[in-house]
Amino acid sequence: MAFSAASSVSAAPDILDPLAAAAGRRWMLSRVFIYGLLCLFATIYLFPALIVFSNSFRTGLDVKQHGIIAFPERFTLDPWIYTWTRACVSGTCKGIAPNFFNSLILTIPATLAATALGFLNGYVLSKWRFRGSEWIFGMMLLGVFIPSQISLLPWAWIMGKIGLTNSVWGLVLIHTVQGISFATLFCRNFFVSVPTEIVKAAHIDGAGFWRILWKVMLPLATPILIVTVIWQFTTIWYEYLFGMVFTRGDQQPITAALMSVRAGGSSAAVLISAIPPLLIYFLGGRYFVRGLTMGAVK
Repeated sequence: MAFSAASSVSAAPDILDPLAAAAGRRWMLSRVFIYGLLCLFATIYLFPALIVFSNSFRTGLDVKQHGIIAFPERFTLDPWIYTWTRACVSGTCKGIAPNFFNSLILTIPATLAATALGFLNGYVLSKWRFRGSEWIFGMMLLGVFIPSQISLLPWAWIMGKIGLTNSVWGLVLIHTVQGISFATLFCRNFFVSVPTEIVKAAHIDGAGFWRILWKVMLPLATPILIVTVIWQFTTIWYEYLFGMVFTRGDQQPITAALMSVRAGGSSAAVLISAIPPLLIYFLGGRYFVRGLTMGAVK
């Protein structure tokens, strides 16, 4: 009996080792399959971006001779220099640099103004409620769902009345107003999750409306403000419709100017236009998901 028990114990590792090895092989095969599939999908997804990146270092003659999908015969920065300084846009051959700076002049003030107004609206509509505040928030919320095409005619009438047609500052006004709805939604939903007792305690200590906003709410709202800035900056920077309709010539933002750049520099122009939003994501991206989970979307 003792011998048979010892034999069964010693035989157990011999039985388990093949089973463990088989399980290990199955696990390894499943990992290889999953990661191979993910790499395939990533390659398919990134293929257009790789083509644009490759073509940005190719001359127009190279593209004509070998087609769009090809590696450069030699890497050159000439398309980037040509696009920035000499590309013809709307009849003028000064490159896309003026349009790039138009987009910066447009996007930065509009982003900051819309975020500040949304921050203030969200604070008032969540912590200083009054009769009709929910109705006002509902009306603001409608702005999230109204397509921008519907507002073209009203904005055309307003721009004509105030004399801001074909002006970058006219686009600043448009995007500030258009962005208030999203900014208010983000900030209001965040402030709803902040305990009201914090506001009451600060009020009892003698803090007023603006002091509570500046000293208490602003430090708490840093993640959601970063989310709002990233959202607003990206949306405004890549917006095409208003820039194309309300501006022309040297007043156009870069998204409207891209349509005029010829094949020799179009890929470089696309990458140049993508640099500011990428920088914004790299600088504040780690706060983005954190801010969303703290009340940006419910």
